[in-house]
Amino acid sequence: MSLTNCNVRFSGQADRIVYATGALLRQLKLTGKKRILLKLGGERAMAALRPLRREGKTLYLSAGLRQLIGVPKTGSVYIQNVNDEVRIGPLIGVLTDSAVRTASMPFGSRTPFIRELLAVGGKKAYFFAFTPRDIDWQNEQVNGWFLGPKGNWIRRKVPLPDVVYNRLPSRRAETTSSITGLRERFVRRNIPFFNWSFFNKSDVYDLLRGDPDGEKHLPESVSGPTPEKIREMIEKHQFVYFKPTAGSLGAGIYRLTYHPKRGYYARYRRNGRNVLLRFPNFRSLMRMLQARHGSALSRYVIQQGIRLVEIDGCPIDFRFHMHKNGENKWVPVGIGAKKAGRGSVTTHIRNGGSLLTPEQALSRTFGERAGEVLENAKKVAVKLSEAIERNYPHMLGELGLDIGIDRDGNVWMFEANAKPGRSIFKHPALKSQGRQSLECILEHCLYLARFRRRES
Repeated sequence: MSLTNCNVRFSGQADRIVYATGALLRQLKLTGKKRILLKLGGERAMAALRPLRREGKTLYLSAGLRQLIGVPKTGSVYIQNVNDEVRIGPLIGVLTDSAVRTASMPFGSRTPFIRELLAVGGKKAYFFAFTPRDIDWQNEQVNGWFLGPKGNWIRRKVPLPDVVYNRLPSRRAETTSSITGLRERFVRRNIPFFNWSFFNKSDVYDLLRGDPDGEKHLPESVSGPTPEKIREMIEKHQFVYFKPTAGSLGAGIYRLTYHPKRGYYARYRRNGRNVLLRFPNFRSLMRMLQARHGSALSRYVIQQGIRLVEIDGCPIDFRFHMHKNGENKWVPVGIGAKKAGRGSVTTHIRNGGSLLTPEQALSRTFGERAGEVLENAKKVAVKLSEAIERNYPHMLGELGLDIGIDRDGNVWMFEANAKPGRSIFKHPALKSQGRQSLECILEHCLYLARFRRRES
């Protein structure tokens, strides 16, 4: 296989002709060839090949050929010769959606992230975004959204992509038969599709149960616990977290505490305020929970509380933003330390939490051992990601791990998110990690699309 970068340009001819500079022909081992099979995404076409006496590595496609295989624009992309099939691209699709769309914000509040991702990816590949409505399965085409040279949005019809990065934002939509069918259609066409769907809180615990690298880092957890189990867990661990399996951003989470001489306490957030209630006995605690949630309690999970390291009496946990890189290996790209707000159940920023770098947080809690503790947490995060991937039936390329470190330096994983948010990258000291995260998405897409030298 020969792989290199080239500059794709268009000519006005109607015939199926490709002009290539000598340096490019030599790189691709095409010197002397008269015809080639050119491929973009899922589209192929035979074309006449003509040498071009110019410097550099440039490919000129005739207008007829460009239209036939759907090349979206000029620019620098990869090109490779695999068994006399010349592939350009890759063509990478970011699947997303939004209920509220405008011409300048076609993906609603997610548009800035999509724009940033396409700006990075568009320097090396044909990177575009699309929604489920943009797919024409009959003709195997997508009416994609590309970034124009001035940052404007341009629509182009292109073949089905080489790889799909799934950023559909709705948990509810992902469970519909139409989205399930959409994912399976890509898989049937051997188009790599990651990440498959959101996790529920109990999913990862089920995946890692019995896994030697994963289970030892999980707090004890029970899905859909009975009142008897809730009481047993609270009294066994002194405090627990009680949270909805499909929740996010800390919504609906309780911290339940037991003091043998004072009774039971429930801490939670209501109408933007932190609430602390005391109950003389377990029965009165359960009456409150049942009154607030009714049958929905069956969709809750109870989790052992861990005595985390603290700053100013406030617990700290960590978000590890994990990526598969261009070598198909898990790496911790971004790490944010989240300090809980005073009296808050969670460390979420919107609930009064604050964001620190891991170095800032650990130096205040472990002193000279901070670097050693952080390196150990990174190694555990990689092992946890590998364990989740090993036990998950679909393709993963990105994970957000909510990690806790206790006072002895032990590492615990509370949750794993298959489509992690990016709020940690808003911290000024983590902006470079945010850019690295985008680069990792691109590099892993290149790997999945086989536009990577596998030995490198």
